[in-house]
Amino acid sequence: MGYLKFDKTLLINLEESLKREILRTNRGGAYHSTTIVDCNTRKYHGLLVCPVPQLDEDNHVLLSSLDETVIQHEAEFNLGVHQFDNDHFSPNGHKYVRQFEFDNLPKTIYRVGGVILSKEKVFTAYENRILIKYTLLDAHSPTTLRFRPFLAFRNVNSLTYANPVASRDYTEIENGIKTRMYAGYPDLNMQFSKPVRFVFQPDWYKNIEYSKELERGFPYQEDLYVPGYFELEIEKGEAVYFSGGDTPVDTSRVVEMFDTEAHTRIPRDSFYNCLKNSAQQLYYRPTENDAYLLAGYPWFKVRARDLFVAMPGCSLAIDDPVRFEKLMDTAVPALHNFMKDGRPDKVIQEIDLPDVLLWAIWAIQQYAKATSPAQCRERYGAIVQEIIQYITDNKHPNLMLESNGLLYADGREKAITWLNSTSEGKPIVPRSGYIVEFNALWYNALKFSAELFAEEEKAKLWEEMASRTAVSFVETFVNGYGYLYDYVDRNYVDWSVRPNMLFAVALDYSPLSRSQKRTVLNIVTKELLTPKGIRSLSPKSEGYRPYYIGPQYERDLAYHQGTVWPWLLGFYLDAYLRLYQYSGVSFAERMLIGLDEEMNTHCIGSLSELFDGNPPFQSRGAISFAMNVASILRVLKLLENYK
Repeated sequence: MGYLKFDKTLLINLEESLKREILRTNRGGAYHSTTIVDCNTRKYHGLLVCPVPQLDEDNHVLLSSLDETVIQHEAEFNLGVHQFDNDHFSPNGHKYVRQFEFDNLPKTIYRVGGVILSKEKVFTAYENRILIKYTLLDAHSPTTLRFRPFLAFRNVNSLTYANPVASRDYTEIENGIKTRMYAGYPDLNMQFSKPVRFVFQPDWYKNIEYSKELERGFPYQEDLYVPGYFELEIEKGEAVYFSGGDTPVDTSRVVEMFDTEAHTRIPRDSFYNCLKNSAQQLYYRPTENDAYLLAGYPWFKVRARDLFVAMPGCSLAIDDPVRFEKLMDTAVPALHNFMKDGRPDKVIQEIDLPDVLLWAIWAIQQYAKATSPAQCRERYGAIVQEIIQYITDNKHPNLMLESNGLLYADGREKAITWLNSTSEGKPIVPRSGYIVEFNALWYNALKFSAELFAEEEKAKLWEEMASRTAVSFVETFVNGYGYLYDYVDRNYVDWSVRPNMLFAVALDYSPLSRSQKRTVLNIVTKELLTPKGIRSLSPKSEGYRPYYIGPQYERDLAYHQGTVWPWLLGFYLDAYLRLYQYSGVSFAERMLIGLDEEMNTHCIGSLSELFDGNPPFQSRGAISFAMNVASILRVLKLLENYK
């Protein structure tokens, strides 16, 4: 059996198959996502979900799904699956599914009597287009395929309902039709690789439910518009292709387009290849000259901190330094503009957060290790100097370098760290003052900068500053219980056992002694380590909420109060290998088993945003999360280097 392969037993069990989702994306932020039995369980699911920049900055669901029906001897067998009121599923197409595999492409095998039909899907890399290949593998009598498209034409954050405003107009085009339900939207072009009959039979399918939205406490029912259906005959051994896009296609080229896209896909035949493919799906190029990383799918955009944390893993760890350079070539001007006049970036959100500049230097440091210090200095030396000078001159609106060498930031009224959940506009975890990872990153930045410019006079100044920071760091954060305070705000000390102290052990330069590093890592191992990552709060600390479930308010309270984050496991294993070297390799490999298992659950071939803090550590949140994917790729690269 292949690495990502599911048989009939699991597929017909909707309790299991509906938990498993697939994701295919392009470089423009568009995507296709659904479950492995093609039953949508989220308002974010759809065959064609793409940006409509003339309307807003969000994605929009144009084509929600496409129901296939096999017809033989006038008997109809509908392969679609939709959920309606009271857990009623109709039609029950999942009972015809015999196999689903996800190697190069998601591929489903259906069996209806003597008919065996395969379906393979590919999302084109540089167009907003879904291509589907149907192959009739076996049939003992004449066979007709019917296709019924379900249209939404709505923002991914809303739902649609039957209404008289929706246009029923359509225009016949080559081997299909184009239609547009509302003004301002592009046309949806639905075409086939051979002539097809379209039967206009407009109807609204009402009260389709999305169980994931119900689970998350959001509205979960909508109506979808079906303009009619397509029909064509298919012979045994024949392949028929469907194209759904916001532009028309020359149908004589559909086969070539499908094959070209399929051949460029990385086989998802291993843990590493799944993560590599997942990293590439996060690349975002709204224009030819810009390159970004989305923070995740299906709802995240480009976020500054996530960008710099994920950048090395999604490029350098998969041996693609050119990708890193393209990403940084876009990010550096944004950083420069912010430092020059406080200008926010149009695409990179939250660039003003106080630790973003520190993470940018950390990302550049990884580039220096992957290439050479000389090459790094030539490409990024100027921005490194600019950031250090900007911070030491206290020009940042919320990052003050104090006389003791530590950085102070005010997070009482606004969430400023990665623990950024809020309630009624206030941070749920109001980390403020001397924040442990900010200052660990600052010490690391000073030492790295001094190393990068070792022969210049400024390096001595940075070394002196780093020495002062190290002394104050130990005096401020090290307590008598073997771990580090999470933050210290003047006379207030936060005793919570959180993972942020990990960075003082995992970064290349640490102000801690070896024995201090060891005790910190021991506490993290005992109280925070799980098979899926690192808890955001110890079960022994006040406020521990391990389950990320319920309505939005309940989930916000739990978001960083005990939930598990895989990206932190990457830094934990980095720290572990620094301390134990080769003797830690087998332990690191064992710790990755729990995430290897995740390739077959939730989002097939990727890592979810977070997990519950208690067993069975259920996956939650966004179905693919950049920092998680990148961090584990970095660990795999580290292990490869040890071998």
